Amino acid sequence: MTGNCAVILAAGEGTRMKSKKPKVLAEVLFKPMIDWVIESAKACGMEEENICVVTGHGKELLTAHLPQGVRTVEQTERLGTGHAVMQAREFLRSHGSANVLILGGDAPFMDGETVACALQYHTRANSAATVISADVSEPTGYGRILRDKNGDFSGIVEEKDANDAQKQIREVNSGAYWFNIQALLIALEQMETNAKYRLNAAKEYYLTDAIEILRSMGQRVSTFNSKSPDVVLGANDRDQLAQLNEIARLQVIRRHRLAGVSIPFDTGVVIGTDVQIGRDAEILQGTILKGKTVIGEDAVIGPNAVLENCTVGEGACVVQTFGTDVTVGANTQVGPFARLRPGTQIGADVRVGNFVEVKNSTVGDGTKISHLSYIGDTDVGQNVNVGSGCATVNFTGKEKFRTTIGDHAFIGCDTSLVAPVRVGARAYTGAGSTITEDVPDDALALGRARQVIKKDWVKVKNPYRK
Repeated sequence: MTGNCAVILAAGEGTRMKSKKPKVLAEVLFKPMIDWVIESAKACGMEEENICVVTGHGKELLTAHLPQGVRTVEQTERLGTGHAVMQAREFLRSHGSANVLILGGDAPFMDGETVACALQYHTRANSAATVISADVSEPTGYGRILRDKNGDFSGIVEEKDANDAQKQIREVNSGAYWFNIQALLIALEQMETNAKYRLNAAKEYYLTDAIEILRSMGQRVSTFNSKSPDVVLGANDRDQLAQLNEIARLQVIRRHRLAGVSIPFDTGVVIGTDVQIGRDAEILQGTILKGKTVIGEDAVIGPNAVLENCTVGEGACVVQTFGTDVTVGANTQVGPFARLRPGTQIGADVRVGNFVEVKNSTVGDGTKISHLSYIGDTDVGQNVNVGSGCATVNFTGKEKFRTTIGDHAFIGCDTSLVAPVRVGARAYTGAGSTITEDVPDDALALGRARQVIKKDWVKVKNPYRK
């Protein structure tokens, strides 16, 4: 195996998260932090097989989540970042003399642009190691970048081992590095065999000691200062996780605004990183867009719409609607208080009104399902009118069947269509009907009891009523 690779450190338990899951599976904008980090590694052209994740606490959950091609090794004892990388030595050896990117699995803002630019700098400088650093306003908790009187890099000191003067330094180690693999393997060997490298406050193997070892060998060590201080950010508890979510939320909103999307008020607006929104679309308060959702130009989403993995056409309007894995055509109106369930495809110029639920169905262009109806496992034609209170009765208790409604049909209020059943083109059903047999084209179907009037019934049955 050849080519650059990445090792992602993800063995931490994250006890302050108070979660059953590994810390790296905590989500920022609906996406686990480890996914952000893997995407950054891929930005350098790496395939999944060239990425190795060091697991530990909750390894079963983490391994099940990772993409199939990603390699894993386990760190059974938590003895520091250097020890974590030691567990991946066989993986490193398999990549020969290439370079390896070391990333923390809980640092979602270490973006692909930063690591790619750092690699270019690392390669041009012919460095054995390159430390990605950043200048931050509050450096507490981070390792400080030390420089000599000429401003050249001279080392890294961890917070626990720093003196008062060093703690004032604001250039910090992000925890991300590029190493020449062979140089790193030599440094790891020396670190493991020399007891002095555990004589620190935490009694751990620091990966930063590999930097010291390489410098002592006369190898070139560089620093690449990131443009963004956010690359150093991680989360150790739910409060810090909320802060990461807010930073990411505002960054994504700003990106869409600058691309021509109207988000006049961002109150309650949350947009996932993979969502695509066309120009002049409008996203209103309380709207949440998740997954691979795509919003067309001039569409209006919200207020209070939640869409996941949905495609919404140009000029459509989706108000106070919950939708998952659905397609909505151009100029269609949905809501308020509608629910669109997986497998639903709604055409253009459709009206899906208040308190309507559509599940695993196709709805043709120009159709109107205006209010208080359930359409499940149904193929609805074009220009159909579905009255209020209608339902396609699709489940027998054991099996589900489909209903078909032809073009230009008229389904009267409170009609129940008991599947499997077909209503033909231009056919009508009378209000209050239960339809259990196919209705031919152009026919009227009535499936209700004849009205009976019993005179003076109230006087006989309720003599106390005046």
